[in-house]
Amino acid sequence: MAFEDSKHPESGDPIYLSTKTIPPEERLIFALDVPTVEEARGLVLTLKEAVQFYKVGLELFLAGGASFELIDWLVGQDKKVFLDLKLYDIPETVARAVRALRERPVTFLTVHGDGAILEAAGREKGDLKILAVTVLTSLDRAGLRELGFAGEVSDLVLARARRAQETGCDGVIASGQEAKALRDHLGRDLLIVTPGIRPSGNRPADDQKRVVTVEEALRGGADHIVVGRPIRDAADPYEAALQIQGTIEGLFLSG
Repeated sequence: MAFEDSKHPESGDPIYLSTKTIPPEERLIFALDVPTVEEARGLVLTLKEAVQFYKVGLELFLAGGASFELIDWLVGQDKKVFLDLKLYDIPETVARAVRALRERPVTFLTVHGDGAILEAAGREKGDLKILAVTVLTSLDRAGLRELGFAGEVSDLVLARARRAQETGCDGVIASGQEAKALRDHLGRDLLIVTPGIRPSGNRPADDQKRVVTVEEALRGGADHIVVGRPIRDAADPYEAALQIQGTIEGLFLSG
């Protein structure tokens, strides 16, 4: 099932740019990883047109009881919402949660990549797109061994992604380091959303282990990239977001 669109002119590595009809400006998802709704709104207003898609995670979702109000406000600002709750519970509980959330104006929802949970989420998703978490980008091989997994990270990611595809989920959360293998084995249809993006390519002094640059992620086959700290902590977040959008535009609109 292997495929490639072209070769990198310098390295000769295959390029797997997404062919899905996603507006280039929506391929960047900014992670609203802040503790309060007020801070989140401030960032959205600062970033203006530079970001069209926002991730709301557990910290913000639980902040002050205003989670759904924030989601409605984001949609009112013509933004898309990715609700990153990483649901993990007995299948019936996950099914009920997905059933409730599918009525909200949310584009993506994450669940952990266990088979019965994925089946429950896929069954109840409606128009909501379900993304399976394969292996957190904060984990490397040593971290997996501590959890009792003896194999390679890439093998576990592929197994969970294949299971997600089989159970009717729309896509996966996976590091850019595994994106090419997922495209080789699972084809073009599966959505791949990649966190752990570091535009400089330098190893971060934080909890992310399996990181890639914007270009590496997208050339490897990711459909969307999730960026948090490199934008949020920049001296000028708006300019940082614009620079990333420029990289994306250069990849998808050149020629």
